[in-house]
Amino acid sequence: MNDILLPIVQTINAYLSDYILVVLLLGCGLYFSIRTKFVQVRCFGEGMKNVFGKLSLKGGKQGGGMSSFQALATAIAAQVGTGNIVGASGAILVGGPGAIFWMWIIAFLGMATIYAEAVLAQKTRVVKENGEVHGGPVYYIRTAFKGTFGKILAGFFAIAIILALGFFGCMVQSNSIGSTAQTAFGIPSWIIGIVLVVVAGFIFLGGMDRLASVTEKVVPVMAAFYLLGGLVILFANITKVPEAFGLIFKYAFAPQAIIGGAFGAAIKKAVSQGAKRGLFSNEAGMGSTPHAHAVARVKHPCDQGLVAMMGVFIDTLIILNLTAFAVMITGQLNTYNQDLTGAALTQAAFTTGFGKFGSIFIAICMFFFAFSTIIGWYFFGEKNVRYLFSKHANLATKIYAALVVVFIVLGSTLKVNLVWNLSDLFNSLMVIPNVLGLWALSGTAKELYEDWKKQAPAKVK
Repeated sequence: MNDILLPIVQTINAYLSDYILVVLLLGCGLYFSIRTKFVQVRCFGEGMKNVFGKLSLKGGKQGGGMSSFQALATAIAAQVGTGNIVGASGAILVGGPGAIFWMWIIAFLGMATIYAEAVLAQKTRVVKENGEVHGGPVYYIRTAFKGTFGKILAGFFAIAIILALGFFGCMVQSNSIGSTAQTAFGIPSWIIGIVLVVVAGFIFLGGMDRLASVTEKVVPVMAAFYLLGGLVILFANITKVPEAFGLIFKYAFAPQAIIGGAFGAAIKKAVSQGAKRGLFSNEAGMGSTPHAHAVARVKHPCDQGLVAMMGVFIDTLIILNLTAFAVMITGQLNTYNQDLTGAALTQAAFTTGFGKFGSIFIAICMFFFAFSTIIGWYFFGEKNVRYLFSKHANLATKIYAALVVVFIVLGSTLKVNLVWNLSDLFNSLMVIPNVLGLWALSGTAKELYEDWKKQAPAKVK
């Protein structure tokens, strides 16, 4: 089965990432940047103020929703995963250092995209009689496209995200935890799988309130821990940072010099790797994080839109960059032609800086990054299970939780090349209906932005 399906899925993924994904992500990000007059620049300071001015590790219960910071923490929990540790290194291995430049472009434009996602998720969300808040792409897709077409498009998105994140995504995250822990500590991966299931099951059973309580505490701590380690590597090799910047810009437009092949094929590979790994890292345009931002308790939809932008900035332009620079300034690109995986390349970089503790450091970070992603992705998938099976939501979510637990255990013990590729495939497929919904409601997003500016004239020039 693996031998038959893997090449087929890889071929489809190559077409999606090389052409469709690049066009949709760059096009959507540029479109919303222009329509909002580059909100990611004009309102960057306000966004940072909204995040760090309201930062709290004890947000408490929100009566069926989340606080603004809890929603951001849940979104970042999903964004900051193996993509930040493995994705950057993998992109460099395949597309050369120039792929990082295209990740930057995707992230910068993606800040405008995720702003629109969060704003529209807030605008179209539904509040039940018991106070529970539900929102996400399926709701703004149905708002954008009435009738049968809207139902089909929303249903397609819901199925794709359940498969991509809830099942295959959780599987590859647990696989990353199991493999790095076994390498660093010698603990059998199946034991790690059992630990993951016990802890994750406890959080799943607690519902949204328990999940929000966990993410608001874990995310800031794990981000600070990785940030500290990355900065130590950075300052220890500070004289090599200018050279690393030079490599990124040089090979962004001449990747064939390091990855080989003709110029056209090489530049396509660099851009597509930046787009694919950028999407896997910050998820802007994919339609996952709007589920968290939809349930935030804010005065105006744009308030949460600004907070959402900071998630992309923190994920890609800070955390992922630390991995990329650690690889380049520790001389690991000298082993470029060896048979290395993205995880091995990152571990090699931190081992150069920290000695034997380097692999342990990455294993610890991988555990928290990947685990937080599991609980975030579970939450996003559950929202769509509830949408698809609204009449039997309680039973459906119990079955869904049980299946996720099974996938977590399997993922921690098996080789999952096919599953990684299936996850990439459905990640890409999620983008299509999500972007269509965003484009159709772009006028609404702009109106909300103009309305917000009128209410806060001193904040935006």
